[in-house]
Amino acid sequence: MDVREKLNILSAAAKYDVSCTSSGSRRSAPPRGLGDACPAGICHTWSSDGRCISLLKVLLSNACKYDCAYCANRRSNDIPRATFTPKEVIDLTLEFYRRNYIEGLFLSSAVVGSPDYTMELLVKVAKELRTVHRFGGYIHLKSIPGASEKLLHEAGLYADRTSVNIEVPSERSLTYLAPDKNYASVYAPMNYFAERKIEYGGARGRYTPNFLPAGQSTQMIVGASGETDFQILTLSAGFYRQQRLKRVYFSGYVPVNADKRLPAITTKPPLLREHRLYQADWLMRFYNFEYNEILDEQNPNLDLNLDPKAGWALRHLELFPIDIQTADYEMLLRVPGIGVKSARLIVSGRRYCKIRLENLKKMGVVLKRAKYFIYHPDIPASLRRLYPEMIRPLLLPRPKSGQLDLFDSNPIALPSPAVAPTPSINFPQPAALSA
Repeated sequence: MDVREKLNILSAAAKYDVSCTSSGSRRSAPPRGLGDACPAGICHTWSSDGRCISLLKVLLSNACKYDCAYCANRRSNDIPRATFTPKEVIDLTLEFYRRNYIEGLFLSSAVVGSPDYTMELLVKVAKELRTVHRFGGYIHLKSIPGASEKLLHEAGLYADRTSVNIEVPSERSLTYLAPDKNYASVYAPMNYFAERKIEYGGARGRYTPNFLPAGQSTQMIVGASGETDFQILTLSAGFYRQQRLKRVYFSGYVPVNADKRLPAITTKPPLLREHRLYQADWLMRFYNFEYNEILDEQNPNLDLNLDPKAGWALRHLELFPIDIQTADYEMLLRVPGIGVKSARLIVSGRRYCKIRLENLKKMGVVLKRAKYFIYHPDIPASLRRLYPEMIRPLLLPRPKSGQLDLFDSNPIALPSPAVAPTPSINFPQPAALSA
């Protein structure tokens, strides 16, 4: 099998691993070296303006010794198998980079032989790229549960980011769906990287290694087992607080295998649920929400029709409306329609003059959502006397027939039957960002 055939098989096998974005890494090209990594981040996705920002995203091998129920590369599947040599991955990375095909490398692997043997091959690729070929571009290595601390340490020295996937949101489900894995082996590399980051972060010296500048991440499958959204957010919050992960990725369950242990899904993957979990995750990371504020045991699942921030605001109308002129930054962040950038502009702008409605629009505030939760002299007082049941329908996404309302905050008056209706315009939608 030549390299081209291997690349076709192993790049396709890597598509189910979504935790391939980076952020926070700064690595300049060494003298006479090749490439660098920027802190803005690199990901294998389409940007909002249509640009493809790409990594070479491949598996080192898909010849796995494990037989996980949800995995397309499991041992019992009858699929084409291939394995790269470290030299083949290195040559592909360098040649693709020189041709401006890629901006970095995302390298994962099935478990071949043993965790240590597989991790040794992954580390060899990163080490030779850095030390022999002086490659300064972005490298993301997958950590193999069960690998030795020595190999994990080397991975942290040569990679910008590592990730070890938790796979399923509870240990009971993981044992049932992947009997060869357990939470102890998954948490061990996470804890090791977290401890080393603390150790090297407190020692700022000339010889202190640049250990995992972009941190670590993980991924869990949503919908393959029966955990609630509250359980998933609880687990995610623990990762951010204890293991200091940069990102937790959610992947809607795709039924690639026929297995009696898996749910029988005949519809599309739960992408809307995945989207709501990402929104809740964003609230925890940037809006100072705690996981048990978004959900609790009495309300264990996210509302698929309403974003989590609006849902929280409707459950706590006693805190609203807030005065834009005096509310603190943390409370501004909790208003639906006000983001991080808008809240900062409000706090800085009101020191010089009173904020008017036209100012809020220029600051990026979505008034059609925020007007029910803020006090302003130009907002009708009647809006502040609405009950949650009355506000909720006004916050729900409008049906597709209301697309023309995109440029007008007022409802469109439907034409009378005697008048020929105006032809609707189907505006092209931007490509959705993959995680």
